[in-house]
Amino acid sequence: MIRPNAMWRTVAVLGVAGVVLAGCGDDSSDEGASATPTTEETAQAGGGGETSAVQPGDGTFTVGTLLPQTGSLAFLGPPEFAGVQLAINDINAAGGVLGKEAVKFDSDSGDTSTDIASQSVGRLLGNDVDVIVGAASSGVSFTVIDQITQAGVVHFSPANTSPDFTTYADKGLYFRTAPSDVLQGRVLGDVMLGDGNAAIGILALQDPYGTGLADNIEQSVTDGGGEVVAKKVYDPKAADFSADVSSVLAEDPDAIALVSFDEAKKIVPELQSQGYDMSKVYFVDGNLADYSADFQPGTLEGAKGTLPGAQAPDDFRASLLEVDPQLKDYSYAAESYDATVLSALAAIAAENDSGTAIASELVNVSREGEKCETFADCKELLEAGTDIDYDGISGPIEFSDAGDPTQATIGVYQYGPDNKYTFLEAQEGTL
Repeated sequence: MIRPNAMWRTVAVLGVAGVVLAGCGDDSSDEGASATPTTEETAQAGGGGETSAVQPGDGTFTVGTLLPQTGSLAFLGPPEFAGVQLAINDINAAGGVLGKEAVKFDSDSGDTSTDIASQSVGRLLGNDVDVIVGAASSGVSFTVIDQITQAGVVHFSPANTSPDFTTYADKGLYFRTAPSDVLQGRVLGDVMLGDGNAAIGILALQDPYGTGLADNIEQSVTDGGGEVVAKKVYDPKAADFSADVSSVLAEDPDAIALVSFDEAKKIVPELQSQGYDMSKVYFVDGNLADYSADFQPGTLEGAKGTLPGAQAPDDFRASLLEVDPQLKDYSYAAESYDATVLSALAAIAAENDSGTAIASELVNVSREGEKCETFADCKELLEAGTDIDYDGISGPIEFSDAGDPTQATIGVYQYGPDNKYTFLEAQEGTL
């Protein structure tokens, strides 16, 4: 359920791998779509605007991925691709969707400096996908959301956090398993203030994600009694960030929130060269990464960062490594897995694999039914006529009518001398 205010509590990790969250194709055949929806039926969830009339499916549940193989968020691609593939494996191991195996097509989202995403979406739509999982970047998703939803396909991001999606006119076809940056901004602000920092500087990239998260950090700091003494929005395509860094350091901040993507690899050395204490730099999901091969040992020791989502349990990580033995990071793998499983369960609930039918059931399979935690168990309940409430790897999810998760965890991490981050604690909230 939606509640008007966020309720937070901090959970210290005492050797526990997982985190407990607060609160409750190209196939023209129509086999498997046992119901024939009329145009009077509509997708019930999503942001603003008219909802889409439910269309018949082709009988094959088909997922397309639009995830970063190149660009400024390429480090997030491997765990997200692996999460989707693991979900497809589990779905097919349990008998597939509507009597057929699920099908998947992968594609690159690139970043906002290219037109790769639009081209990839065109190819995915040509393969008759029902759901597109991606993009990781909010900015990229905004460039393709109309292209996807106007085709009657579900646009399901595992990592978009811009608050602007909540009210976007998406025909009821946009969903996400990552919480809005209203949550991450609140947590990061609280952490910075809790560490004894009163004067805060913010360096943020110019795009919907960067400016949105920066605004929410500022709100949290202000609400908590602190002051944002410098807020610099920079061009992520700039060749040099020395002036941007200087303008923030000129205000003598106690700590700096760095809201960036891959350009952090240029900004961190600049902060260091201008004499800033790197343990006072706070990272976010767009740049919280393994920098052991990028910086000298000890560069980031003591620095902290936040990442939406529960820490991936050990058994889930082991399964991901079976899919991709080269994985070094697990960011948004759980959210990618859950997006895929939820979509498959919604198709079963609707008895129809079309994107519009899936959208009409996504809210329903995420809340207010009998709780289940695996695709196989949830499928069995649905086929027995039982309403379900899927609680996934990433948490309870429980979609709002706008397609946003209403319960979420934000993990807090800290860098060691090897420039790798480890889990400290989780802050959990209900919106």
